[in-house]
Amino acid sequence: MFEQKNQKPEIPHLTRTQVLIAMGVTAVILWVIAKIWLRFGNVILFKWYWKPEHLLIGIALGLIITLISSLSYYFVPAYRRSADYYLEIILKPLVLPDLIWLGLLPGLSEELLFRGVMLPALGGTDLAVIVSSLCFGILHLSGPEQWPYVIWATIIGVIFGYSAIFTGNLLVPIIAHIFINWLSSYFWKIRKV
Repeated sequence: MFEQKNQKPEIPHLTRTQVLIAMGVTAVILWVIAKIWLRFGNVILFKWYWKPEHLLIGIALGLIITLISSLSYYFVPAYRRSADYYLEIILKPLVLPDLIWLGLLPGLSEELLFRGVMLPALGGTDLAVIVSSLCFGILHLSGPEQWPYVIWATIIGVIFGYSAIFTGNLLVPIIAHIFINWLSSYFWKIRKV
C-alpha cells in the first residue's frame, strides 16, 4: 500500500494525431455548447471588438501570467509535478508547428464559452467570475492528482474574467489565453528536448 501511494501517476501515451483530434473535438464541443446556450438561454455574447490597446493589454497579461506560472513551476513542487503531468500528455507528442493550434483552439473556444457566454449568462458579477473560473479550472483536470494545476487554471480564469469585465472586451482574455498557451508550451517543449 505504501509503495503504491508514492508512485507517480502513469502518464497516458497519446499520439500526435490523438492530441490534435482531441483538441479539435474539444474546441468544437465547447463552441457547440456556447452556441446552444446563446440560442436557447436568452444570453447575449460578451462584446468583442478590435482595439489596438486591448491587443497590447492581452499580450501584457499573457506575459505576466506566463512569468508567474514559470516562477510557480520552479518554486512550488506540487504545481511543477501537476503541470508536468498535464503538459506531458498534451505537449510531448506535438511538434513545434502544432503549438499554433494549441494556442488558437483552446484560446478561442474556452474563452467563448467561459467568458463570452457563461460570464454574462450568470450576470457578470463576482460570483459569475468565480463560477465560470471554477468550471474552467475543472476542464483542466486530467487525473486525480492534478488539483494544483486545476487551482492554477481557476486562478487564471478569475484573471481572464476580470480582464473581460474591466476592459469590456472579450478579445483581451482571448489574446492573453492564446499568448500564454503559445509561450508556455514553447518554453516547456524546448526545455524537454
